This record gives sequence, C-alpha cells and structure tokens, in this order.
Amino acid sequence: MLPILLEFGFLKIYTFGVFLVLAFFWAMYYLWRNIQLTAFKEEEVFDGLFIALIGAIIVGRLFHVFFHFQDFGFSFLKIILINGFPGFSLWGGIIGFFIFLFFFAKSRKIEYAEIVDYFIPPVLLGMAIGKLGAFFAGVEVGSQTSFPLALTFAVAEGTRHLTPLYESLMLFLAVFFAHRILFAIRRDVLSRGFLLLFFFWSVSLVYLSLDWIRGERTILMGYSVYGVLSGMILLTLTLYMIYYFRGPILQNTIGKFQKKSK
Repeated sequence: MLPILLEFGFLKIYTFGVFLVLAFFWAMYYLWRNIQLTAFKEEEVFDGLFIALIGAIIVGRLFHVFFHFQDFGFSFLKIILINGFPGFSLWGGIIGFFIFLFFFAKSRKIEYAEIVDYFIPPVLLGMAIGKLGAFFAGVEVGSQTSFPLALTFAVAEGTRHLTPLYESLMLFLAVFFAHRILFAIRRDVLSRGFLLLFFFWSVSLVYLSLDWIRGERTILMGYSVYGVLSGMILLTLTLYMIYYFRGPILQNTIGKFQKKSK
C-alpha cells in the first residue's frame, strides 16, 4: 500500500503515523463534545484520558511481550525499544486503558459508571481511524486468499484479505450505535455503565468474526489467544444482555404470539 505518505529528503512522514495523529485528535474532539453535555470538569476528564492512554501503551506492550517471550526474554531494552522490536496487543491496550481510567476515577472520587460511557464512542472512533490507517499503510494484512476482493502488500506474499479495512468499517458502525446508546443512557432508558458492556461486546464481535482471516495471530497450544478471549467475552456478554433485556424480549414475544392467535 502506501507506508510513506510524504518524503522530503531525509524527512519521511509515515501514513500510519498520520492516521494515529488523526485518530487521537478526532477522538479528543469527540470526547470534548460529549463532556460539554455533562457537569464534569474538562481538565479532569482529559487528565483521565492521558493517564488511560499511558496505561494502554504499557499494558498493551506487556501483553505482547508476554505472549512473545521467546523474542524478548528479560531484556529491558528490547521491551522498551518499540521501533527496533515492534509489537503491541490491542486487547492488552484496551484492558490497560479502562483499568487505568478506573483507578484515576477512584483517585478523583468520580463515579466510574457515570464517566466511562462518555469515553466509549471516542475510543471506538479512534480505533476505527487507526485500523483504516493500518490498511492504507499496509502495517496489518489479512491472510493469503484467492478471493476476488483482495490486494497485494509489499510486506507479504500473494494476495491478501482486506482484514483491517473490514475491521475499520465495523468499528465505524459500532461508533454509530454507541452514540445512540449514549443518549439512551442520558434519557435513563439504559443504565449508566451499559456502554462499557457494549464496547467489549462489539469489539469482541469484530475481532472474533475476522480472526480467521488475519495475517498474524498469537497462537498458544494451537489456538488463537485473542480469538479465544474474544469468544469468551462475546458469549458472556451476549448471555448477560439477554438477561438484561429479558423483560422487553418476553413482552415482545408474547405480544407477537397474541396477535397471531387473534
């Protein structure tokens, strides 16, 4: 694809880096717009954002090192030198982000369930833009395929699935639903904190549905580590949501049955 967007002599502007910057600033703007609807202090919210991002970077990197320990060992330099020894776990980053945000909220005596909902749509937007950048830059590729809708990448042999593009489109769709859910929460139609469940459910769905066409997967004992993790989260949250919405589902089913009986 296009790993280098612009080049001026020794100065190179990388496509993926540009998209990461765009993802960061669009997510920040979206979060700022959300916070305008609340009584939260902007400086506190953005302090929480930067703390959470630090957590995402640290935990995401440590997850990758743990599952690729044979490549890193106990070398501190290999762990911190990301340029020389690249690798980052998306699921590790997600877990780190929300754990660090939780402890930040606790330290500022902010109710976690009240604030976390406003972070979800911006985080999904940032992930969607980041995945789009990964596609255009060619830093992530799908598995090899003869499917007509495929491309060749400089970093891999043969034609490949457009996996990061599919992920990006699905995440943009998740942003749309998350935005609608946020306003349902503000109208007290759904309980506070529900968007956090939706986030993990939707990301698990996206990851699991495309795991089989990824170019690179973390394999442990013959199984995809993050595929299994996504499947477990998706199944657990699906069962919980069925239980959560059992009243409306039951009423709707009974209503349809009564209409057919008339």
